[in-house]
Amino acid sequence: MSFLLIILPGPDTALVAKNTLLCERIGGIKTSLGILCALMIHTMAAVLGLSAIIVKSALLFSIIKYAGAAYLIYLGIQILWALIKKDESPEMELTTKSLAEKTSCFKQGFLSDLLNPKVAVIFLSFFPQFVKPGNDTFIPFLIMGITFTIISAIWLFIYIYLIHYISDFMKRPMTKKMIEGITGAVIISFGLKLALEKSN
Repeated sequence: MSFLLIILPGPDTALVAKNTLLCERIGGIKTSLGILCALMIHTMAAVLGLSAIIVKSALLFSIIKYAGAAYLIYLGIQILWALIKKDESPEMELTTKSLAEKTSCFKQGFLSDLLNPKVAVIFLSFFPQFVKPGNDTFIPFLIMGITFTIISAIWLFIYIYLIHYISDFMKRPMTKKMIEGITGAVIISFGLKLALEKSN
């Protein structure tokens, strides 16, 4: 079940794909490490009960939700703007790559996952089903969170390898422009979807 949740397309996989294409495997790896660090923070928040407070508090949930949505929309607009400027000026062929290198791939992955309250909701609605009622939840939640993060790491690194393997085709000028445009639009749509979702 964790694997099925992890491989569902989302902003994390879109960012990993974009940064792998722009900055080679190292970009995808840095983005993935940021995502994994954020997952561990979500794990500790769930273990300590902070996630429950965030999910139950409409104000906190909304603050995190809108911050995450704004960040995703910002990233998407950055990608599309760089693509437009590159079309206007051929000498700016490396603009998007320079942008990705300037804006840390690690930070992009970390913030996109950390500011996504849906991850907290998944942890609090999915994990408790596998904890015996009345038992201490600290160790079980910690083990499940670490396991979830490890499975995520395995999938992300396989995903990076697959993208890198077919990168010669994907880096053709026309293909690359199309992928960058679609990625920017998809990230913006994820941000809008997150902003418009209700807390319950």
